[in-house]
Amino acid sequence: MRHVVVDATSGRYEVVVGEGARHGLAALLAARLPTCRAAAIVTQQRVVDEGWLEGLDPGVDASLHVIEEGEAAKSLATVERLCSELVAEGVSRRDVVVGFGGGVVTDVVGFVASVHLRGVALVQLPSTLLGQVDAAIGGKNGVNLREGKNLVGTFHQPIGVLCDTAVLATLPPREWACGNGEIAKYALLTGGDPISLATAPLDERIARCVAIKAEYVGSDERDSGRRALLNYGHTLAHALETAHAGVSETDLRHGEAVAIGLAFAARLAARLERVDADRVRQHDAVLEVFGLDGRLPAGSGAGALVERMRSDKKAHHSLAFVLDGPAGFELVEDVAERDVLATLRAMGAGS
Repeated sequence: MRHVVVDATSGRYEVVVGEGARHGLAALLAARLPTCRAAAIVTQQRVVDEGWLEGLDPGVDASLHVIEEGEAAKSLATVERLCSELVAEGVSRRDVVVGFGGGVVTDVVGFVASVHLRGVALVQLPSTLLGQVDAAIGGKNGVNLREGKNLVGTFHQPIGVLCDTAVLATLPPREWACGNGEIAKYALLTGGDPISLATAPLDERIARCVAIKAEYVGSDERDSGRRALLNYGHTLAHALETAHAGVSETDLRHGEAVAIGLAFAARLAARLERVDADRVRQHDAVLEVFGLDGRLPAGSGAGALVERMRSDKKAHHSLAFVLDGPAGFELVEDVAERDVLATLRAMGAGS
């Protein structure tokens, strides 16, 4: 097993990565939450159907709560339903909520744990590559509104994260691509060798990404400065996810959208003369290493995407993007709309 420490201001915890890591849940609760008497396990039907709950023993009485798949489940309605179920089960402030699923589960469950009885302990058991390298780490939780992704949320760190690589064995190809979108982001942010990262053993690949994120979280837990750089590629990604949600031909997983966002961010930075053409080609090469497509999906409208990007949580009444440049990556505010529109159109977006 690989162990990565997240040293956040509000609390220190470990991320355990390796085959069978989920079976460390009882020991984790005994060590970190000795007065716990109940665990509410929130998951998705896919996890149940694939048998990953079999043998999962929290060491205390457990209740099971299943939420829907997909971004539609990241809603205040889901939060309300789960909180009502926790009240009915008698989950107290001494107990724990466990999120066992993909990024939708870890986001929703983190939010629920932060608001149920004004805060209960949280353990994350991410079941997707995206969850293990990114979504379950760092204590940022959120749900969506019609206007955009993650616009309502909290900061609530878990007491531990168990990344069991065994549960990734049944992931479909698009879920691997989804996780690879975030791994590509880490490779670009750190300047690491993408081939080395892409070909490393799975547990090492995950642990290296977790360590990168842990360093950002440790220096800026509340996302008020440097941690914002982890949103590289995400401004357009979130707009694309919202714009194409429910459209079967062009519906995007989060990491797939991030890959397009990375290609866009490089091209926008080049248009603003922050980077040269070689740097754009380097971005494309990194995406290729991870088998990712940086092209906009059919039917993308530049004007509609810009309006959605204005609602991004990083924006302060302007268009704001994390961009590469002479001084490295930084959050650039007040980017001119004409440059954003021109970049999207050069990538094939319609009006």
